Amino acid sequence: MAVEALFNRAFGDRLNPFYQLGAMIFFLFWIVAASGLYLYAFFDTGVAAAYASVTALTEEQWYLGGVLRSLHRYAADAMVVLLLLHLLRHFAFDRMRGFRAFSWLTGVALIWLVYISGINGYMLPWDRLAQFVVVASFEWLDALPSFGGTLMRNFITPASVSNRLFSLLSFIHIGAPLLLLMMMWVHVQRVPKASTQPARPITYGLTASLLVLALLQPVSSQGGAADLATEVSTVALDWFLLPLYPLLYRWPLGAVWALVGFGTLLLIALPWSRRRRHGQQQRFQLVMHPGAKPLLARRDETLLEAGLRAGLRLPYQCRNGGCGVCVCTLLNGRVDHGAYQPAALTAAMRAAGKALLCCATPLEDLEIEIDVDDLDGDGRPTLQRYQGRVESLERCSESVIRLRLSLPAGQRISFVAGQYLNIILADGQRRAFSFANAPHDHALIELHVRLVAGGRYTSYVFNQMQLGEVVDFEAPLGAFTLHADPRPILLIAGATGFAPIKSIVEDAFHRGIERPLRLYWGVRDPRDLYLLDLCQRWQREHANFTVVPVLSDPVNAPDWSGRTGLVHTAILADFPDLSGFQVYVCGSLQMVDTAVPAMLAQGLAESACFSDAFHPAATSTTAT
Repeated sequence: MAVEALFNRAFGDRLNPFYQLGAMIFFLFWIVAASGLYLYAFFDTGVAAAYASVTALTEEQWYLGGVLRSLHRYAADAMVVLLLLHLLRHFAFDRMRGFRAFSWLTGVALIWLVYISGINGYMLPWDRLAQFVVVASFEWLDALPSFGGTLMRNFITPASVSNRLFSLLSFIHIGAPLLLLMMMWVHVQRVPKASTQPARPITYGLTASLLVLALLQPVSSQGGAADLATEVSTVALDWFLLPLYPLLYRWPLGAVWALVGFGTLLLIALPWSRRRRHGQQQRFQLVMHPGAKPLLARRDETLLEAGLRAGLRLPYQCRNGGCGVCVCTLLNGRVDHGAYQPAALTAAMRAAGKALLCCATPLEDLEIEIDVDDLDGDGRPTLQRYQGRVESLERCSESVIRLRLSLPAGQRISFVAGQYLNIILADGQRRAFSFANAPHDHALIELHVRLVAGGRYTSYVFNQMQLGEVVDFEAPLGAFTLHADPRPILLIAGATGFAPIKSIVEDAFHRGIERPLRLYWGVRDPRDLYLLDLCQRWQREHANFTVVPVLSDPVNAPDWSGRTGLVHTAILADFPDLSGFQVYVCGSLQMVDTAVPAMLAQGLAESACFSDAFHPAATSTTAT
């Protein structure tokens, strides 16, 4: 972080090369590929003509062929340097575990492919260095049990080397880079919106630097043409691509293989060497505002990665905690802020609840706000239209039908427990109904429809709707969702306001939330407690859940022995001090307008009170 801070001061966070190592490697590959294609067009793969063709290309075409040969060599060296820096950086920041293990392991394969391609490139000019590399490489390969000395027979005398060898070497020098390119593409598939093109100033600066180096220190063949009749005694090694070759003449060949094998196995094992202990939860639920966009974040996945993977249009630039462009506000929940530059996220900003999307990883379910007008990746609302088919019409009471809809095979809706949908009528009018099923239970969409006197759509559902009928609707909408917080939860449902509460409670059970959940369900008639048996089963099966039915008009229920009165007064009687609770209220507009002020007056914090108020009408439905 200290080194990167120096580069930020020198180049600015937008042009800090440490933030664009992967993209620079891609760019260098294209330089190597383009220059290599030109060189290959003039290269003669024959044993007798290989050295001469390279020499002619370098000396007679020094203005182009010679420059491109040098550019080819130095770009390959730079690829190795940046590749190792890239690996070291991800190791230092511990970005190789969990879902990142895929990119780490493919990166290990890339190291092998880069070195194979580079070492193979030194064999083609057929000068004294090429002779040294070829003989040493084949001696090293011969140490493997599968070869057992058979390869070196091809180099006993000059006559043993034929044009077929150069055809093989040329094939490898084409095939290995193609395989390298394919693996580079695979490598970035798990990285949301991975950049493969560095900033233009960096591409210009990198290209200019390589060209200047190629002009000041042009690459040339070493020691004349290869001669297998004499041993190579002195060579100038490329220490970027050939660092192991001196060991081949100082160590037993098997020991060099052991070193390389151990190093490879060590890199492969690193993602599982130790694990951060952020709890056992593997996924966290995120809600991003504006728009209450729901998504899931994997353990150790940054908020930025989770948002980009979900297709959201998030502000970011460096992706490494250096620029501060991706700052967000934590509304609920805790994060591990990760490694970042203090200038991008000051202590005062952290104290105010700020975090950086590119560095912060969730420690629990989160709700965050980002200072943008629209989070959607395509600039359009995420609200989508669907067609559901009526699968069941279960009459739970005289006034409530449990309507279940199915979607076409393979289709599902991504929503957060507590949200709702709009059913679209033939004339374009909308009717709002909350999801009563939890997000994980998405085989069928469950809606609770209460009969409203004179209600156009509810009357249709009760009297005319048929199984198999197609229903047009749009979803998801609403922000009445469970907020991450350690405090106990009080839930208040009025009549079919139970529907979103049911979704929230079942989702909480599914996610293993252990906070106390106490539901107060207020109705006028005991028959309106249409799923009380389900709530009582929850109470038996989950120690953290309690249900309290409340009857507001017990005149018609002489046998009722439970709580009576307005539902919120039962809470006020049970909890004289509400300062240590979160409260969720869903029901009629009149109920919400009455209950919320009374609970705020009894100590409930405004930031801990969430409500979903609705009023049905014959011609319109309003959901707030």
